[in-house]
Amino acid sequence: MAQYFDNVDLKSEIRKFDVDVLNYKMIFYSDNGVFCKEHLDYGTKLLLTSIPWKEVTGNILDVGCGYGPIGIFASKVTGNSVTMCDINKRALHLAKMNIKENKVNNCNAFVSNVYENIDKKYDFIITNPPIRAGKDIVYKILKEAKDYLKENGCLYYVINKDQGALSSIKEMEKIAKVEILEKNKGFYIIKCVF
Repeated sequence: MAQYFDNVDLKSEIRKFDVDVLNYKMIFYSDNGVFCKEHLDYGTKLLLTSIPWKEVTGNILDVGCGYGPIGIFASKVTGNSVTMCDINKRALHLAKMNIKENKVNNCNAFVSNVYENIDKKYDFIITNPPIRAGKDIVYKILKEAKDYLKENGCLYYVINKDQGALSSIKEMEKIAKVEILEKNKGFYIIKCVF
């Protein structure tokens, strides 16, 4: 069975739904072949409501952006420049549609397998890593973030306890200062400063 992160030729059935996070109203187009196509997933929403946005100054990278909720929200709430990347071309097509739909002019989205096409450093990296892609990909996103962050750069991520939250924290503590910002319904929101 194909996973949402594969570049598969699934029949397109674009749908549209409304999202309200911290009183920021957004509209998203979604489709078959992307993560959480019917609504904003709980982990992403918890991530967006747990980040101390007043501290997020500087440019932002959203790795594994899917149809774009993290990057678009970050753009709306901060006004900062946001780069979004994903390996799934259908998700990127939707992300570009959603950038236009939500009128965020300081966002761009392009294809990148993790950090493969990233050629600059960021102040912040924010991700809901693709757990079903496997532990190697998730750890590549988390651990290699340090190479794409400026000095004292910050990584925010969400991961469920049942999907390796505690082991990811132990692993990240080897290379970063780690703080758990929130725990709710098994989801951990984690901040890493390098």
